[in-house]
Amino acid sequence: MGKKIGFVGLGIMGKPMAINLLKADYELVVYDIVKENIDALVSSGATEGASCKNVAEQSDVVITMLPNSPHVKEVVFGNEGLSEGFKKHTIYIDMSSIDPMVSIEISDKLKEQHVAMLDAPVSGGEPKAIDGSLAIMVGGPSDAFEQVKPILDVMGASVTLIGKVGSGNIAKLSNQIMVAANIAGMSEAMVLAKKAGVDPKKVYEAVRGGLAGSTVLDAKMPKILDRDFKPGFRIELHIKDLGNVVDAAHKLGSPALLSSLIIEMMENLRSKGKQGDDHSGLIQFYEDLSQTIVR
Repeated sequence: MGKKIGFVGLGIMGKPMAINLLKADYELVVYDIVKENIDALVSSGATEGASCKNVAEQSDVVITMLPNSPHVKEVVFGNEGLSEGFKKHTIYIDMSSIDPMVSIEISDKLKEQHVAMLDAPVSGGEPKAIDGSLAIMVGGPSDAFEQVKPILDVMGASVTLIGKVGSGNIAKLSNQIMVAANIAGMSEAMVLAKKAGVDPKKVYEAVRGGLAGSTVLDAKMPKILDRDFKPGFRIELHIKDLGNVVDAAHKLGSPALLSSLIIEMMENLRSKGKQGDDHSGLIQFYEDLSQTIVR
């Protein structure tokens, strides 16, 4: 597989992922709707693409990292979109977290152009995007996966081919259900401790080595104790992911009770202007109800 990679979507996640590819000596052509983001990559050694179409015309592999399903469809099939510039046998990797049914729809259309698609959403947030240790969950044809796995390995510490196109996003949505439920449970527990006059930090230290211990607990509880809700992963993005969970669950006839409940908690915080907080800020929902602050 050639080393010429197109990268569209240079936001909080895409930018550090693209920089890591440059550090690994891949040749990058980049595009974003925010010129400042493009300039940051060009200063690191990338080439600026004139449009999504132009990026695809110059690339053997194209990666997108975008907010949601409509953005991906627009970038691929919109005016001057990637599909207008894809060469035959290009491999397209969508690393956005979107509705898995949309991934399948896009893949089916691109097959007509002899373009193989992988859906490869990630978990780990901005810190792991920066240090190249993301968990990458991939759906798509195994031959395309094997060709681009060295590229994915640059951005992730764990790269797993799960199954056909769409299965990457099913895995990501599953991940987002578990992360959200973990944060909600942690929030409920720590507010209970605080209301009882027990030091939440001591409770955290006591439970983290037992069955309740988790990567989520260790990543998010220190932020809560420091009242640091600077986003690694914004509440509004978790609302988006859980919305995709509910949409997919309804189409598949699968229950999504916890996801629906946590969406309502997060929407309450959005109504108070806290949608840009890290998703660990979900604890503020419980704090508002209990009139107490965990610190």
